[in-house]
Formats: sequence, structure tokens, C-alpha cells
Amino acid sequence: MDQNSENNISLKNKFISFYKYNKYILYLGIGILIIILVSIIFFNNYKEKKNLLISEKYIQAGLYLESKNVNKAKNLYEEIILSENKFYSILALNTILEKDLNINSSQILEYFEIVEKINNSKDQKDLIIFKKALYLIKIAKIQEGKVLLDKLIVSGSTFKILAEEVLSK
Repeated sequence: MDQNSENNISLKNKFISFYKYNKYILYLGIGILIIILVSIIFFNNYKEKKNLLISEKYIQAGLYLESKNVNKAKNLYEEIILSENKFYSILALNTILEKDLNINSSQILEYFEIVEKINNSKDQKDLIIFKKALYLIKIAKIQEGKVLLDKLIVSGSTFKILAEEVLSK
């Protein structure tokens, strides 16, 4: 029993001496940990607010489009694409293509490049490439469109059947 209490006192003395010699390092480590946690919280809050702002812009652009204010809608959709938001950039590009918002073809091809660079799943990237190929064929750049469709076929994409069908026409 006496030996057990002596071991406890020895262990307590070891912790006290460890603390005395390393208290600045411990404080520094705790401080760095707190700074990292606060930074992560602020960064997540920033991303959430940015995503909310972009979603509001998307809704506003849709309202402008419905009220026949095409220029304001087009500008907001372009702004959304340039923000490189994973979700709303693709939707904005799709809306521009569907509603034919009087944007020149080189600008739309730049938007395709921006949207392709966003980290998406393979199926989403393949869908974007498929839409780009169809757009290229629509604007009479048939050879470039066919090259993209061939890439989809070779890669074994889920859009392989659709790409083959477009190429057969």
C-alpha cells in the first residue's frame, strides 16, 4: 500500500516537472489549436454565406427573366458562372443555353470551360461535355462537337448511347 502511494506521488511529480519545463509549448499548442478551430468555423460560415448569396442571385435572375428583363438576368447568370459555385454555376449555364440569352458563342464556350474546371462527379462532367458537344454542333462547329462525343464514347460514359445516336445522325 505504501509503495502504491509512493508511485502516485512520483507520477504526480513527473507531471508537475513536465508541465514546468514544457508549459510554453503546451500553451502554444493549445493556442494554435484554438486559432485553427476558429478559422475553420469562420471559413465554413463564409462559404455558407457566399452560397446563400449566389442562390439569391440565381432566384433574382429567374425573376428578372420572367419579367422580361433579359439583360439583368443575363448579367446575374454570368456572375453566378464566374463565381464557380458547384451547383448554381451549372444551373446558370443551363438556363443561358435553354433560354438562348443572346450571348456570343465564344463567351458561352468560355463558360463551358469554367464549369468544366469545377470539381464535379464524373457523370456531371460527362453531362457538361455532352452539352458542350451539342452546343458546338448547334453553332456549326460540327467537327469539334464530334471529337467531344467520340471522347465520351471511348471513355465508356453513361452518355455513350446518346453520343452514338447523335453521331449517327
